[in-house]
Amino acid sequence: MEITPDHPAYDAERAGFQTAFEHRPAVIIAATSAEDVRAAVELAAERHLTVAVKATGHGREGSAEGHLLISTSRMTGVRVDAERRTARVEAGAQWRHVIEAAAPHGLAPLSGSAPEVGVVGYTLGGGLGLLAREFGFAADHVRTVDVATPDARLVRVTADSDPDLFWALRGGRDGFGVVTAIEVDLVPVSTIYGGGLYFDLERVPDAVNGYLAWTATVPERLTSSVGVYFAPDLPMFPEPLRGRSIAHVRIACTGEDGDELVAPLRALGPRVIDKLGEMPFADAGSIYDDPTHPHSYLGDNALLTELTEHALRDVLALADQYIVDIRHLGGALSREPEVPNAVGHRAAQYVLRVISPFDGGDPTSVHTGQRKVLDAVNEWTIGRSLNFVYGSTDAEAGSFEPGDLLRLRELRNRVA
Repeated sequence: MEITPDHPAYDAERAGFQTAFEHRPAVIIAATSAEDVRAAVELAAERHLTVAVKATGHGREGSAEGHLLISTSRMTGVRVDAERRTARVEAGAQWRHVIEAAAPHGLAPLSGSAPEVGVVGYTLGGGLGLLAREFGFAADHVRTVDVATPDARLVRVTADSDPDLFWALRGGRDGFGVVTAIEVDLVPVSTIYGGGLYFDLERVPDAVNGYLAWTATVPERLTSSVGVYFAPDLPMFPEPLRGRSIAHVRIACTGEDGDELVAPLRALGPRVIDKLGEMPFADAGSIYDDPTHPHSYLGDNALLTELTEHALRDVLALADQYIVDIRHLGGALSREPEVPNAVGHRAAQYVLRVISPFDGGDPTSVHTGQRKVLDAVNEWTIGRSLNFVYGSTDAEAGSFEPGDLLRLRELRNRVA
């Protein structure tokens, strides 16, 4: 379906989860199939329009201002092959669709903290999931990628059919065509030990330092993070958290010794909320309990080889008006997959994220403030994660090793 600015569905069709930036494309193609996507690419070439794709995740779509926007939100098909432990996922599907389809088979995808995130964008950017330290990046577990190429052909890309393009698509994300479907591995996980511990930082001021020290002791099958923020007195926050500065530790672990592993965290001090326990993987979205309503925000991050107590103190002092998120990396994330891909900076042990609400206008001051926070950890920074850049006009800067970035640019020129 072709939707132009005078169409009654235009505003709804162009809207996304990220409301900080508004695009007004010349035309929107509401695709329902790979052939629709291919035809849209062909149409864009005929009309001399740039192609952008409407994201189903939490990032910012490529700029569609005055050009052609392809919406894949109707392409939500998921087909699970339980024997092969794979799922074929269409371009508009969200992780909740895959989780629901895999659960009856005792399987789980390498999904992220929010089930409403789009599978394709998340995976092409690397994909740092709830079980990442045990299984690696989602991009490490891609078997095939179906693409509408810039010259309007439908091709299936594999490690054998086009090794260079297969390398680039898994982690390089943008500029190689429009992905219409991917086939990904599923893992034999049906239940996990997970949930969150909420500390009041006035009562337990060393909660974040204690968390960082604890991460050095845990096995690879435990993936965790800590979020630090002030919870205002608003209905969106549970009543016990309101008006407090919170450290929210999130846990996802396979195995039966979860209580034993988190005992040192509980020993840090009293919790405002303690909701750790065994759960079906299908309920794993409750661990982070990310917002599901569209809203406006900006964010950046730094991939770190370590995070010292002194640096953490500087970060928290500078970030009193931001949401700070620290995710523990390492484990399988540090190892190259059997078929290499473009995911960069695998030596990182933590990713430090800074997120800010944004009410429109000039984002420069917000970016400047976030940069000051990230500058506090320059000594240990080796890059940034492509998945966690929100609102930057140059998301690739620092996201790849220099040689890999050059290779990605050469490949884009080849397929253009």
